[in-house]
Amino acid sequence: MLALLAAAQEQWSIMFLWLVVAFAVDGIDGPLARHYDVKTNAPRFDGVLLDLIIDYLTYVFIPAFALFQSGLLPGWTGWFAIIVITFASAMYFADNRMKTADNSFQGFPGCFNMLVIVIFALEPDFIVTLVLVAVLSLAMFLPLKFIHPVRTKRWRVLSLPMALAWTFFAGWAAWVDFHPQSWAHWGLVATSIYLILAGIVQQIIPERST
Repeated sequence: MLALLAAAQEQWSIMFLWLVVAFAVDGIDGPLARHYDVKTNAPRFDGVLLDLIIDYLTYVFIPAFALFQSGLLPGWTGWFAIIVITFASAMYFADNRMKTADNSFQGFPGCFNMLVIVIFALEPDFIVTLVLVAVLSLAMFLPLKFIHPVRTKRWRVLSLPMALAWTFFAGWAAWVDFHPQSWAHWGLVATSIYLILAGIVQQIIPERST
């Protein structure tokens, strides 16, 4: 809600700071829930469903609104992006095959918060932004693997620090109001590329049996 209020006032840096906080919380709420055995101690509440509701708001809905409202996609392109992002993500979040056997994601997991903060930081040509939105929306329904940096065991020793680094660089970029000379932008791009491509590379390079 704090992120949405900031977005409504077009205070983009503050909005992203709250979304970075939400991203950090999302990384630890699952391990905490499993550690304290919430399924046994609070069986009335479905933690998976609650997580999906919050993720849709913070990963999809608010970033899509920010992308539209910011004017980075002019005219019909803004409408195209906001409709495609919200609809495709809703279908993905309702897909009961979204998780793989190794706790990765089957298809791009709708993390448009990560895409949108990079777009705000770099401000590429609107055609580039439109293509990225279209490609990642399509990738949600392709047989491509995307890692969960906490739950995917393979390469977790690298993936988890990358996710932590992404959180740091995202917060740094928002803190300096996306100043074009900030080194945070390069860190944000590098960690984003790893987090997007690591699962696909794992598909290409099979894991050696022990």
